Amino acid sequence: MLRTVAVVGTGLIGTSIGLAVSRHGVTVHLLDQDDVAARTAAALGAGVVGAPDGPADLAVIAVPPGAVGDVLARTQAQGLARSYTDVASVKAQLTQDVLTSLDAPSRYVGGHPLAGREHCGPLAARADLFEDRAWVLTPSETTSQDAVNHVFEMIALCGAVPVIMDGRAHDDAVALTSHAPRLLASLMAARLRLGSPEEIRLAGQGLHDMTRTAVRDPGLWSDILQANAPAVAGVLREVRDDLTTVLGALDDASGAPRGMRGRSLKPMVDLLDDGAAGLAAIQGRLTGDRETRIRVLVTQSPGQLVRLLDAVRAFHVEPEDMVPRQSPVEGTLCLTFAVPAARALQVVLELERAGFDAEAADPASGARRHRANAQGLSAPEPGEPRRELRAPLMRHEEEEPRPDAHSTETANGGQVNAPLRRLPC
Repeated sequence: MLRTVAVVGTGLIGTSIGLAVSRHGVTVHLLDQDDVAARTAAALGAGVVGAPDGPADLAVIAVPPGAVGDVLARTQAQGLARSYTDVASVKAQLTQDVLTSLDAPSRYVGGHPLAGREHCGPLAARADLFEDRAWVLTPSETTSQDAVNHVFEMIALCGAVPVIMDGRAHDDAVALTSHAPRLLASLMAARLRLGSPEEIRLAGQGLHDMTRTAVRDPGLWSDILQANAPAVAGVLREVRDDLTTVLGALDDASGAPRGMRGRSLKPMVDLLDDGAAGLAAIQGRLTGDRETRIRVLVTQSPGQLVRLLDAVRAFHVEPEDMVPRQSPVEGTLCLTFAVPAARALQVVLELERAGFDAEAADPASGARRHRANAQGLSAPEPGEPRRELRAPLMRHEEEEPRPDAHSTETANGGQVNAPLRRLPC
């Protein structure tokens, strides 16, 4: 059982890890060469400043990729912990370097939580930052089972989903999904320097959305991009080819007769269609997992709908994801939205705790709710930590069969006969 964790580096990720595992009674020790950052993290409740008296169960190295190797070697030589992991967003070369430099490479597991925010530093940290997010692990052939178990337990306490990957495959994936997009957002933001005040005044939400992830810490991101340069360069070359196609289409269209412009623009339209398909792939990335629809009844009194929209953002649900429906109850509006089935119970309970009338719209989630209540998992009191540990391992090997998600059997094998409450919408 994980009892003590040492977090080295108290930025956004390190502090968020401290906040997440501290909720479950784990003692967290915070170390950072920036004493102010460490004390800020401690003041937020992420742990206590200073190294433990003896080896911690796990040390999390939450420093930039270029510093991970040296910090790992130093802390392992000092006997800081029994097991070690890191959170760097580049893995292949780092893992190779670490395995050849550490005295005990078997105690190290490469890691990368796929979570973050546009802001950095301990004040941007959140205890729920990792909930339902993928957390990649890149164990080597020499990695011990004890080290893997320690990291798995930390991931479960953070509410994340562990994913085992090869380091090179991970780096190629994040080049496409994270590193290149950040760089492109920064390049677009850089164009705005040339805009006049009158032009900038016309900036709308679309521009804010596109540039929201522009790099705010050039030092950190130059380190990341250098570490993953080949994979990022490969993505950017493909973007360059697409831009060349778009420029050619626009140049052709600008000089073509009016009746021929549609034909000239076809290559660009094809790329726009590809973009729409890519966006749909992102928005439907959870379609492989079962989803549950949540229904919420909202009174039409001033401010109630806005309060609901603010509440569901905590579950990564945006206003445009919600569908309003007519309710037969006078003075109310019914809204539905989808969440991963594994979180449906938590969403319903937290919305009810916030004063909303909510339910899961399918019988399977109703059965799951009945089981949870029968086991005493009711809504926690304000300030009470949640202690559910959920970390299904995503892998290609054959897994143990799991109970059918649509089954109405309870955990002890009985049948749920109680009728499910239904909202009148």
